Amino acid sequence: MFNKCLLLLSLFSTCINSAHIGSHLNKEREEDGSFVSRDHNHYGQGGEHNTDFDHEAILGSVKEAEEFEHLSPEESKKRLRLLLKNMDLNKDNNIDRKELQAWILRSFRMLSVEESNSRFEDADENTDGLVDWDEHLKETYGTEDADDIDVTNLGDDEMVKQDKMIFNAADGDKNGVLDKTEYQSFSAPEEHPHMFPILIKQVLEEKDTDKDGFLSFQEFMGDRGQKHNRQYIVEEKDKFDNEYDTNKDGLLNENEILSWIVPSNEDIAEEEVNHLFAASDDDHDDLLSFDEIVEHHDVFVGSEATDFGDHLTNPHLIKEEL
Repeated sequence: MFNKCLLLLSLFSTCINSAHIGSHLNKEREEDGSFVSRDHNHYGQGGEHNTDFDHEAILGSVKEAEEFEHLSPEESKKRLRLLLKNMDLNKDNNIDRKELQAWILRSFRMLSVEESNSRFEDADENTDGLVDWDEHLKETYGTEDADDIDVTNLGDDEMVKQDKMIFNAADGDKNGVLDKTEYQSFSAPEEHPHMFPILIKQVLEEKDTDKDGFLSFQEFMGDRGQKHNRQYIVEEKDKFDNEYDTNKDGLLNENEILSWIVPSNEDIAEEEVNHLFAASDDDHDDLLSFDEIVEHHDVFVGSEATDFGDHLTNPHLIKEEL
């Protein structure tokens, strides 16, 4: 009976991990048009903490994070200690906040490449190491038989038009196809500064109704005000005034539009540093010794024991898996 339970838990874990990989596709947008931040799944709606985010922020790979979940605590600690030697830039056997933040930003870049390469392999139908526009359309809008798609009839769709603009901007050598490096800019334009102008242009074309090159609050809201109650509008006005409109002129210029639509990985990394220090800086000296991090290996990278424990002690998770 116990072995059957272990098998079921393993299968449930596999299902969740597969869904988790899919959640990393950064083409998702918030209702207001901004890109979904990398830490959007760190905490659930009820405040539940998702440890996967922490593990990926250290390991820089969804695949490696999944591998660590199946390691023994001893092996997990051993590999983590080796990792810390690379993280420790000044070689003092401690990790300070700057070192940890730099490492997390590195992990974010690695995650972005991993995500992009996975999508690239799906889209590269003829396996020639390049993705053309038709291959992208088939991978994005296709069914089981991608050849049945009439790509010419998708041209009037606004989302397709915006995708085409981003595709062309990512095509650096203008040869009509994207190699793996160019595809990274296409799949996650919000993480590549040379793509920012096209993102700003798209926002202005969509929302700047008076064509003055700025967004008023009314233009920022668009038709969202008709879909929500007064409380929502008040909250959005507060964000507009106090988060986005930094020069307080009642309008969003291009730089302010950019800070609104593109999440700051630096800010996200800083928040993650604060979270990891709060969870593991036992002596409160504002440094993480190797021993402190290894002692809290479950926070940083996880292991088979912590993963199994989560399944046994979290009935809500088991219910979701069922």
